[in-house]
Amino acid sequence: MKAVRATDRGIAVVDLDEPPGTGELLRIRSASICVSDFMYMKYGSRRVMGHELAGFREDGTAVAVESFYSCLHCELCRTGRYNLCAAQSERALGWSLDGGMSEHFRAPAPHLVALPSGLDIRDACLVEPAAVAWHAVHLGGVGEATRVAVVGAGALGLLAVSAARRQGAPEVAVETLFRHQEAAAERLGAHVGAEGLYDVVIEAGGTSGSLARSIELVAPSGTVSALGVHMGKVEVDWSLLFEREARVLPSRGFCSHGGVREIEEAAAMLAADPEIPRTLVTHRFPIEDAAEAYRVAEDKSTGSIRVVVEP
Repeated sequence: MKAVRATDRGIAVVDLDEPPGTGELLRIRSASICVSDFMYMKYGSRRVMGHELAGFREDGTAVAVESFYSCLHCELCRTGRYNLCAAQSERALGWSLDGGMSEHFRAPAPHLVALPSGLDIRDACLVEPAAVAWHAVHLGGVGEATRVAVVGAGALGLLAVSAARRQGAPEVAVETLFRHQEAAAERLGAHVGAEGLYDVVIEAGGTSGSLARSIELVAPSGTVSALGVHMGKVEVDWSLLFEREARVLPSRGFCSHGGVREIEEAAAMLAADPEIPRTLVTHRFPIEDAAEAYRVAEDKSTGSIRVVVEP
């Protein structure tokens, strides 16, 4: 059985005797490459890669897989805030556990999400990153009267554009680094280029520069929802936040609210608007060509947004 593993020499396709993971057996149909994959490798992961996954149960049901496994029993889990469960750091696919970029994978049944009608299994690997973006938008308090800006237009930033519009934002501006991202943002209904100040700014770049720019754009009493991952200490312009009585909220994964799982809301968004996966998935590779898939995903001069590996 073929699987994609991080090695000292980079990405390699290896043969495994048994499917990675524990729990219910899935036949993986699509697995997309996240910028976190490169961070995991940088910090020493030599696991089977892949945490954006979709496949079939043995009965043929199409599902997406949650990327972190919570304990399901603590107070945080019981109240729907399982993204804050302490167990998650020890149960992260591709980092502390083997991921599922393989022909078959095992995952616990409580962490599987049935796909809604209309969402192609080949695109359903986007459900996990869409849920991450959905959470950041919801955390920021986006609604029908909210002026929103997104700083960073990789896949997560573009998914945040779509999530903000679906959650009611009448206007979404986006700041990009690459021309192909501008075209993608416009297809998803965003205005390219931020002007003025915004009630909610989604920081999706994951760099000190994108965080600083997000703080520049936030309005008085506004919120910067930090979707990008920042490791270690971070410097911010406190004077701007102080003058505007604005706040920065780190956004971690996804959870549930009012008894509704955000990952299900994200899957519904993708099913309702096929233009989202058509715009985001720029390249597809068979699992045998996974090393090339990772090269293309890392090199934005290729025009890549989300690169999908298909076992």
